[in-house]
Formats: sequence, structure tokens, C-alpha cells
Amino acid sequence: MEAVAIKHNVIGDLKELTKFGLSLSVVFSSIAGYLLAVDVVSFKTVVLLSIGGYCMVGASNAFNQIIERVPDAVMKRTMDRPIPTGRISVNTAMIIAVGLTITGLVILYNINEKTALFGAISIFLYTSAYTPLKPVTPLSVFVGAIPGAIPFMLGWVAGTGQFGIEAGMLFMIQFFWQFPHFWAIGWLQFDEYKKAGFNMMPTGEKNKKASRLILIYTVFMLIVSIFPVFRYTGSLYLLPVSAIVIFGLGLVMLYFGVKLHKEQSDIMARKLMLSSVLYITLIQIIFVIDKFLH
Repeated sequence: MEAVAIKHNVIGDLKELTKFGLSLSVVFSSIAGYLLAVDVVSFKTVVLLSIGGYCMVGASNAFNQIIERVPDAVMKRTMDRPIPTGRISVNTAMIIAVGLTITGLVILYNINEKTALFGAISIFLYTSAYTPLKPVTPLSVFVGAIPGAIPFMLGWVAGTGQFGIEAGMLFMIQFFWQFPHFWAIGWLQFDEYKKAGFNMMPTGEKNKKASRLILIYTVFMLIVSIFPVFRYTGSLYLLPVSAIVIFGLGLVMLYFGVKLHKEQSDIMARKLMLSSVLYITLIQIIFVIDKFLH
């Protein structure tokens, strides 16, 4: 019984170090992008993209937790992570992170060179730019939005071997989505982040200026998400009915953004955050379903 408990704890710690749930959502985005790109689905490529993508994000998260082990120990949300508690040593975490990086890039390279290249760029920017900038400037969110926007378009690159207007469009959708999403999280975790020396809000405070920016970027996200309906984005396009549904989902986010702007409350920030998670998941599903309806 004791051996089973230890095994369970080790697996749990590895899942936490690599942020299992977040990594799965990234894999989901990549597969959605791949399905949009191809007419004939290769099971082998889907498997390689899933494993390679998980390794890529898992490595980024592990490096992030190594770098942020001191502030992680301060915040309630993160103080029970494996490194601050000592369940995983820094050296062990580093070995895991490097191992995942190499494994992930080798697997992605077996799909094609460009997929591995964008995977490498994602890990580098997340680890070497976004993470170190978090205690320095709220602009870190802009930097972090770049690697955060890669997964959706990575699937397209995996399917086609090309980065064109279609992949660029998928990148832009996920890029603009991240601002209302992460600023809503920054709003909710403002005091905790401040205690740890982070400030994720664009204006440095929870105020009307910040919520106005949330609204502006939500509108940008809405426009970009339905832009393929106009058929200026190569082989990536939406049927009008799909664009209407996506626009309606975006209006839900915009509604909570407006309510946040008026009320300046954590309750509305949480609703905005949850609606943003639902939005990005559903629109990727809608894009894929739409593709097979053409």
C-alpha cells in the first residue's frame, strides 16, 4: 500500500511540475490546428504532435517553476508545488525539464523542421523572456502571449510544413485571446502576485484603465476570430453560420468584460476568466467542425 501511495505522489508531482491540465489544453489546440490544415488525417502525426506538444509545454512549465521557486513559496496558489515544498529538488526538476525539451523537439522534428523550430521558439520565449520579465514589468503579458499563441498554429504547420496566412491567422486568434484571459487572472490574483513581486495588470493596478484595456483586446479578439469569414485568409475560412456562433460566444466574454468595467469586482473577473476558457475551447471545435462542412 505504501509503495502505491509513493508512486501516486510521484506521478502527481510530475503532473503538477508539467501543469498537466494546461499542457493537455495546449495539445488540444495543436490537434485542432492540425485538423484544420489537412484533408487526410495521419494518426501517426496526431500522436507525435500530442506527445511532442505535451513535452514542449511541460518543459516550459518545469523551467518556469524552477525560476519562480522563491515567489511560488509565497503565494497560496503555488506554495504546495513540488519544488517549493522540496518534494522535487531543483536538480531533478532541471533534468526533467531538459529531458522533456530534447524529447519534445526530437519528436516535433520527426513531423517536420518548422514544427520543431516553433516548438523551440516557444520554450525559449516562455523561459528566457516571459518568466524573467514577470517581476519587472506588466509588459511580460505581451511577451508571454507570443509562445502562448503558438500551439493553435503549430498544428497547421505540422500538417502543412508551411507558415502562411492561415497559420498566422490562427496565431493571431490565440494571441489576442490571451490578454483578457490573463488580465482577468491577474485581477483575481492581484494581491497574491503583489506579495510575490509580480504585477500582471497592464496599468499596474485593478482600475478602470485596466478594465478598459481588457474590453479593447476582447474586441480585437472578436474581430480576428471571425475574420476568416471574409475569405481573405487563404484556405482557412469560416461559413457565415459558424462566424455568427463564434461572434455570439465572444459577446458573452465582452458582456463580462463590460460588467467588470462597471463593477470592478473579483466576481466579474472570475466570470470573464471562465468564459474565456470556454470561448477558446469552443471556437477551436467550431473551426474544425466548420472545415468539414465546407
